[in-house]
Amino acid sequence: MTTETNSVLNTVKEAFAPVTEAFGKLQNLEVPEAAREFVKKQAETAKERAADLQAGSEKVTAAIETAVAGSVSEAAKISRNIQDAIYQDAEAFFAGIDKLASAKSLNEAVQIQSDMLRARGEVLVSRAKASTEYLGKLVADGAKTAQDNFTKVYNKTA
Repeated sequence: MTTETNSVLNTVKEAFAPVTEAFGKLQNLEVPEAAREFVKKQAETAKERAADLQAGSEKVTAAIETAVAGSVSEAAKISRNIQDAIYQDAEAFFAGIDKLASAKSLNEAVQIQSDMLRARGEVLVSRAKASTEYLGKLVADGAKTAQDNFTKVYNKTA
C-alpha cells in the first residue's frame, strides 16, 4: 500500500508542478516602477479625499450645532416675549377693572370700556405686526445662515 500511496502522491505532484512553479516565479516577480507609483498616487489621493470628507462632515456638524443653538435661543426669546405679553395683558385687565370701578356713571363706564377695548385692539395689532416682522427676519436669517454654512461646506469638499 505504501507504493500505491507514493504513486498517487507523485501523480498529484506532477499534476500541480506547473502551478507550484508559477507560484515560485510569482514570488520573485518584480513589480514595475510605474505600477508602484500608480498605487502610491491612488493611496495618497484616497487619503486626501478621506481628510476632505472628514473636514466637510465636521463643518456640517458645526453648521447643525449653530443652527440648533440659534433655534434654542430664539425659542427661549419667543417664550419670554409670550410670557411678557401675558403679564402685560393681565396688568391692563386689572387696571381696566380698577378704572371701571371708579366710574361714577353708566356713561363714564361705557366710555372707559370703549377706550380699553380700543387700546387692547391697538396692542394686538402692534403685536401682530411685530410678530410678523420678527418671524420674517428669523426665517430670512435662518435661510441665510443655512445657505452660508452649506456654501462653506460644499466649496471646501467640491
